[in-house]
Amino acid sequence: MRLSRRTTTAAALALALAAGGPLAAGPAVASPAPPAADRQQRQAPDTVALSAALEDVPNAHATAALVRIGGTDGVWRGSAGVRDLVSGRAADPDGRFRAGSTTKVVTAAVVLDLAAEGRIDLNRPVQHYLPGLLGPEFRPVTVRQLLNHTSGIQPGDGLGSTVEEEYAHRFDTLTPERVVASAVAKGPEFRPGKRQHYLNINYTILGLLIEKVTGHSYASEATWRVLRPAGMRDTYFPGTGPRIDGPHNRGYQVMPRPDGTTRLVDVTEWNQADRRAAGDMISTTADLERLVDSLFRGRIVPRPQLREMFRVPAHIEGATYSAGLQRFEYEGRVYWFKSGGRYGYSTGIGATRDLSRTVVYSVNDTAAKDESGNPVVDGIVAAALE
Repeated sequence: MRLSRRTTTAAALALALAAGGPLAAGPAVASPAPPAADRQQRQAPDTVALSAALEDVPNAHATAALVRIGGTDGVWRGSAGVRDLVSGRAADPDGRFRAGSTTKVVTAAVVLDLAAEGRIDLNRPVQHYLPGLLGPEFRPVTVRQLLNHTSGIQPGDGLGSTVEEEYAHRFDTLTPERVVASAVAKGPEFRPGKRQHYLNINYTILGLLIEKVTGHSYASEATWRVLRPAGMRDTYFPGTGPRIDGPHNRGYQVMPRPDGTTRLVDVTEWNQADRRAAGDMISTTADLERLVDSLFRGRIVPRPQLREMFRVPAHIEGATYSAGLQRFEYEGRVYWFKSGGRYGYSTGIGATRDLSRTVVYSVNDTAAKDESGNPVVDGIVAAALE
């Protein structure tokens, strides 16, 4: 695969995004939009590198890949691979997919919008809104600490510790309440505000908070406050439904056989109810591009509250996460990213704050959630940042 010369840092970004791990920290401050003169010097997307990143899909790492590059620097669209391994039809560039933890961007936006209305105070402990949720061994955990992953609450349990175990329970329902209860039972990992540890549990609790404060389901609030204003007509929250409605490219996962070899298993149908506000959204690349554009322009969250999405905790060494996003600086340019991974699918969205460059990708990843990363994702991100 032919890539531009500056791939190492960008590939490290893709690796960290895929693993949900920390990036190399830049200044822990809100990032201002660059001056117009700087924007004028920037180059259009590297179409040669972007095309090269997709040229050998499908391969062992991905069965399909969809990419949208936008912003004032220029536009590029690309897709590769197949809808499914049985028919071999070309991948649908408008197909839906499991967007994974990019759901957290929507959840953060809902919480911040409620804060703008005065219905949630980011500095107030979540124990005030959800009394009895956390045990007496937990110090007060503010809503802001949930948003930026500094709560110290440990991860909740799933329906297995391996992909094979989870696959066997793919049609079972694990409620967010049960996930939170299993996390609370473990006690705190650290004192709130002292460290940053990216975990789904923070946004699982935020989903419960949204429902308690509004009296409505998470899905209805997210749809009304975020999806509709952004024009995200092909995005929805499936609840306990295991299928992806509408046109989509099927997802496959590598799984071991008893003899030590591996096989590709169709994992498209899967009940994601336990993730809910942390990662059960189904979307398209066009809709996620609309989300980034609308959000960064201040059309979803009022600008005073929107600053939380561009503010990394300054007092925590190595912190990179803000409310819903992750800060990354490359070649002197600051990007705000969020990745998502569900079995069979890896997704990423990101942009510069001034929207000179936006990046959205969906890769039908055959080893999704593998912390070693995916070469196709690495190649897309490296080319997108050129």
